[in-house]
Amino acid sequence: MILNRKFLKFEIDFDFVLIAVTTSLKDYRICYLINKHLNFDFIKVDDLEVDIYKGSEPVLFSLYRYSWETTETDFYFIGNKGSEGYLVPEIKSADYFLMIRNYIDDNELDAIVSSLNKIPEVVAAVKIDPKKIKSRENLLF
Repeated sequence: MILNRKFLKFEIDFDFVLIAVTTSLKDYRICYLINKHLNFDFIKVDDLEVDIYKGSEPVLFSLYRYSWETTETDFYFIGNKGSEGYLVPEIKSADYFLMIRNYIDDNELDAIVSSLNKIPEVVAAVKIDPKKIKSRENLLF
């Protein structure tokens, strides 16, 4: 007797845009500059807890949040280096990530990246494809 087998392939939908930010500034200082240059209003929220190492305490990463109420677009500014490791270890050169959830126009996204790169204290701000990151599950919260 031959049984038909069907396999269910589960793929997580990454409905966000990711910008890697490299700078030597502390998180509160770079958020202040972003708020000033981009007219954002990042507010510190509870640290992001990620279970990177199984069986041990979660690793904490600094987290800031801002929303555009008109388009329901959420911005998260996340530290890459936490209390006991990296959020995205394969991109250790990035100090922070700017995650943009929900809809954002490509022109607005390019304007944000360009504005981030114009801040003198920012070494680089680059768009990253979340699907190409091995530890992308760490970015789901």
